[in-house]
Amino acid sequence: MSTTPLTKEDVRIRVEAEGVKFIDLQFTDVVGVVKNVTIPVQKLAEALDNGIWFDGSSIEGFARVAESDMYLVPDPATYAILPWLPGNETTARLICNVFMPNGQPFAGDPRAVLQRIVDEAEKMGLLVNIGPELEFFLFRQSSDGSILPLRPHDQASYFDVPNDDVAHFWRQVVSTLSAFGITVEAMHHEVAVGQHEIDFRYSDAVRTADNAVTFRIAVKAVAQRSGYYASFMPKPIRTVSGSGMHVHQSLMYKATSTNAFADPGDSHGLSKTAKHFIAGQLAHAKGLCAIVAPLINSYKRLVPGYEAPVFISWGRINRSALIRVPRAHDPNETRIELRCPDPACNPYLAFAAMLAAGLDGIRRELPIPDATDENLYLRRAQDERRLEHLPTSLSEAVDEFEKDLVIREALGAHIAERFIHAKRLEWDDYRQEVTDWELKKYLSVH
Repeated sequence: MSTTPLTKEDVRIRVEAEGVKFIDLQFTDVVGVVKNVTIPVQKLAEALDNGIWFDGSSIEGFARVAESDMYLVPDPATYAILPWLPGNETTARLICNVFMPNGQPFAGDPRAVLQRIVDEAEKMGLLVNIGPELEFFLFRQSSDGSILPLRPHDQASYFDVPNDDVAHFWRQVVSTLSAFGITVEAMHHEVAVGQHEIDFRYSDAVRTADNAVTFRIAVKAVAQRSGYYASFMPKPIRTVSGSGMHVHQSLMYKATSTNAFADPGDSHGLSKTAKHFIAGQLAHAKGLCAIVAPLINSYKRLVPGYEAPVFISWGRINRSALIRVPRAHDPNETRIELRCPDPACNPYLAFAAMLAAGLDGIRRELPIPDATDENLYLRRAQDERRLEHLPTSLSEAVDEFEKDLVIREALGAHIAERFIHAKRLEWDDYRQEVTDWELKKYLSVH
């Protein structure tokens, strides 16, 4: 992607020049799974001008059978060649928005939801920048393609020097992401065995969500070609830290292009706007948790002792807090980091919920609580009562989401209803499962 967004005509020219044979039209369902409709290049003009019709009734959280007709409208700015397909099958990717037959945006389209919240911020004179840090595990595959039992590809730890295989994998990921116009800024081994973090450059909220979705696809594709399996599951191994998606957020004043979060004269380097935004996210932390940490497994990461936030708190450089403020000493770099999201979330909905919470804090001028500077990972049990706890299960998180009108209204009634339904079914299914832990714990003694 260039700094100037591509137009429809730009896409037509590049498709011809690059010998593209097929176009993958991509979008996400409500729970964040990427969906795809592939068309031959001869259908591109129709797709760009009029959209491509598809049946939405089989997509998770989309439409009922009686209202199934929808069409995809590609965003020309998202054009990219898929770098992992052979030349004689050259395929390009376009991310799409979903529309109803009457030409209105589909209420269940996560990308449209995020764009709507971004538009609300812009009406308030604010531009949104987001930069996520996605962590993932790399597992070895057996000769038959199986990944169970789990075998992390290395035994390295935090910031260890990568071995040759890992360094080669990283270089391949960087090259692959570059083909999508995604600039990698840093990569390192994470705390757990087989765990990595690759950070790409921040951008506006919608483009960053596009990039996060693309990142997961690209990392999995590179891993598969290397004989590995890349997993963005939050907590695949019990005894080690899980994978998070720490989300850096900043606002700029549209009129002046200056950082709306910075105030060098403040003791924390934060403006009133930043403090109200933080207060909003803290106030809605329980309600947005189901969206940013959407799996049953997510709440096995959000437990004490594994470098994930547990308490609703904030601190200037406190990595144990839910929200921290890195680099507040630099007005150009002032931002906040929300640390409870994980990489299994739908980035469009996660960013929309986070932004809605922060904007609510600005609108209502919510007061920010005192910063928490001590290490919350080491807090004694009697001290825990001073701070509220994040939800401890998906069921509790969905209950909190259902009660939070601001977050529900931000996502819209259509998505809220279907998300709650899907997660209730997931929880009910889990409740009926008899796990190995239960058999080992109880079978021989009861």
